[in-house]
Amino acid sequence: MEELLAEQGITVTYETVRQWCQKFGPAYARKLKKRQGRLGDAWHLDEVFVSIQGEQQYLWRAVDQDGDTIDILVQRQRNKKAAVRFFRRLIKGQGREPRWLVTDKLRSYDAAHRTLMPTVPHLNHVYANNRAEVSHQPTRQRERAMRGFSSSTQAQRFLTLHGLTQNLFRLGRPFLQAVNYRLLRTQAFQVWREVVCA
Repeated sequence: MEELLAEQGITVTYETVRQWCQKFGPAYARKLKKRQGRLGDAWHLDEVFVSIQGEQQYLWRAVDQDGDTIDILVQRQRNKKAAVRFFRRLIKGQGREPRWLVTDKLRSYDAAHRTLMPTVPHLNHVYANNRAEVSHQPTRQRERAMRGFSSSTQAQRFLTLHGLTQNLFRLGRPFLQAVNYRLLRTQAFQVWREVVCA
């Protein structure tokens, strides 16, 4: 961002950019979430360890069958209570239960599933959850570039916006003809301009 603004003759520091992200990021995330509406009906859930200020925390992520991020939650625990909290957040955000629930073999998922969604089919076979596990890769890349997260609040704020933005601009380039890709990319940029009021 510094370089893009410098090209226009505007000098800013990285701290200014960070403060802009802190101020405007949550509003952008709310608008993007409202515009995207409900996502797929097969939820793939996974959690990954994240080190924040030397303390180990857990990043819970849910993606749909197309790989779009449904929701992200940073928590200190990886137990039944944390899984129930994440499930409730997902159900509230999507307004309904999924048709399928796919997880790894973490017992917290089973306990939360029995508590909140006992009628939803639950798959936890080996390799069934690769879609969710692969979805952590962009987060790990950003985490390395940022040299880690400074707090769980900052991580939650950044990763929520990052996931929603990634949903908007991840168009599946290898599977589209060039004309369709350009059309979808133009639409994505139009949505982005409307959200950020540019």
